Amino acid sequence: MRFIFFLITYLALSTFAFAQDDFLAKQYFADGDFEKAVVFYEKLVEKNPRRTEYVQDLVACYQQLERYKEAEDFLNQRLKDRNPYPTLLIDLGYNYALQEKEEMAQTYYDKALGIISKNPNYGYAIGLQFQKYSLLDMAIKAFQTSMKLNPALNFNFQLARIYGEQGNVEAMYNSYLNLVIDGKTSKSNILRSIDDFVSEDAENKNNILLKKVLLERAQKNPDILWNELLSWLFVQQKQYGSAFRQEKAIFKRMNGSSTTRLENLGNDALDNEEREIAKDIYSYIIENTNNKITQLDAELNLIDIELLNASGNQLDAIQKKYEALVDEYGYQTQSLQLQVAYANFLTFTKNDPAPAEKLLKNSLELPLSDRGTAYLKLALGDILVYDKKFNEALIYFSQIQQKLKNDVLGQDARYKVAQTSFYKGDFDWALTQLKVLRSSTSQLIANDAMQLSLLISDNSLEDSTQTALKKYARADFLAYQNKTDEAITALDDILENHKGEKIEDEALLKQAQLFDKQKKYEEAQLNYQKIITFYGNGILADDAYYALGELYRQVLNDPQKAKEQYEKIIYNYQDSYYFPEARKNFRILRGDAIN
Repeated sequence: MRFIFFLITYLALSTFAFAQDDFLAKQYFADGDFEKAVVFYEKLVEKNPRRTEYVQDLVACYQQLERYKEAEDFLNQRLKDRNPYPTLLIDLGYNYALQEKEEMAQTYYDKALGIISKNPNYGYAIGLQFQKYSLLDMAIKAFQTSMKLNPALNFNFQLARIYGEQGNVEAMYNSYLNLVIDGKTSKSNILRSIDDFVSEDAENKNNILLKKVLLERAQKNPDILWNELLSWLFVQQKQYGSAFRQEKAIFKRMNGSSTTRLENLGNDALDNEEREIAKDIYSYIIENTNNKITQLDAELNLIDIELLNASGNQLDAIQKKYEALVDEYGYQTQSLQLQVAYANFLTFTKNDPAPAEKLLKNSLELPLSDRGTAYLKLALGDILVYDKKFNEALIYFSQIQQKLKNDVLGQDARYKVAQTSFYKGDFDWALTQLKVLRSSTSQLIANDAMQLSLLISDNSLEDSTQTALKKYARADFLAYQNKTDEAITALDDILENHKGEKIEDEALLKQAQLFDKQKKYEEAQLNYQKIITFYGNGILADDAYYALGELYRQVLNDPQKAKEQYEKIIYNYQDSYYFPEARKNFRILRGDAIN
């Protein structure tokens, strides 16, 4: 019994001592204290001669200490072991290379490569070891030789990474594409890998190479994959017409099974203001699908495009289109998007909320899911707010909030409660709701909640009567109602009569956004610059810099000035909501490849 107890105690102490040696060796190595690390690694190698990581770390310690002869003797001794691991040959070769004995080094590198011809399965380890020492040409040779001798092996991923390191982008593309075509990885994984090498510039060398590689493969072996990748490339380059041609080819080859890709492309084109291409895409969807809901979505998108520049008689014609769609699709649960779109048109474009309210209240009688009901009630609440029926709107928003507490729709409803309370002048209740929303899972809602919360709290401390804040709430409500000229006039009142008060930068920003909407770009530019000049240390400075950057980039066509605005955000406002987009746009303007 004593002996067993002694044995258990001895084993426990041995295990502890080994673990301590392992920890100290790694710690000293990481700290660069190789004199101490080598002592522990020598112990570890003696106890565990087959642990390759200990062997390699010990050799690395010798080399860091320039004890090359000890490293050489140690490696030669290990190579005399039975079945020595072939990567030791590369370690020994590299040890000679550190002493500038290039011929000796190459001799051992060649010996390592020679082992692959006897056993191709060693190719992976040998290739990685060459890669570890940045011997990339030999790593490529190791991987390629293994694959040639044993076609079941696939090292295209490793090869692609090496080609990328070497700047051999065409070879990298081909290796990644081989992985996809062989079914070794997904298309999405490959797109993530090559995304760093592609930019928005169609004339970029890497873009041209990828297009060339894809077209060559499409000619040699027609496959829908090449169309998909070409479409992806054209979208990166904002060439939506070219992408549309590829998507039509894909749709035909798939026998019209789904329009999802076309819908996504149309939405992307519309988001990037390529309206004519978007119209072509939506029209194509309408003509080529039998799915009524898909057709309806496309019809509504076409109307949205028309509304962008419509006025007068054009609005009457658009109303007739809505009415025709209502006649065709009727009031049913599958066409809620039509009912909401038509109600919003009547309210926010035609200034006729009464029939819109009636329409949506009728729609609420349909058999709906909780989310369907919430979707309608949110839209109805917005229209009631427009019509100044604040209390009734608050009832609907509160119902959604209670029913879908942890859902984004519920959070959106809570924000609308706060916004409606703000329009009413009930600032305390608005703040109560906003405090909850500042930790919202939706970044957009959280950011909007933060901004409105700061607006109310900052402008309540300075002025107990909240006169200026009430004026701002009225101007904001006029803007909500699309009464843009009236809103601008109301903001002028604040700027004239409340100079120097905290509300001034908020009024300048809101007015600038309304000028933007009216395409009065010089007035907008002046307001943004005023915020930067007079309120450069305020909470809206990053908003002004970003908005001014977008104005210079998208409208005034002054990329240099746009870069200057984005740069201010990058260096001075790292915690800004706009930081990621500012950095992305800055890099695009500088000519970088964007991930």
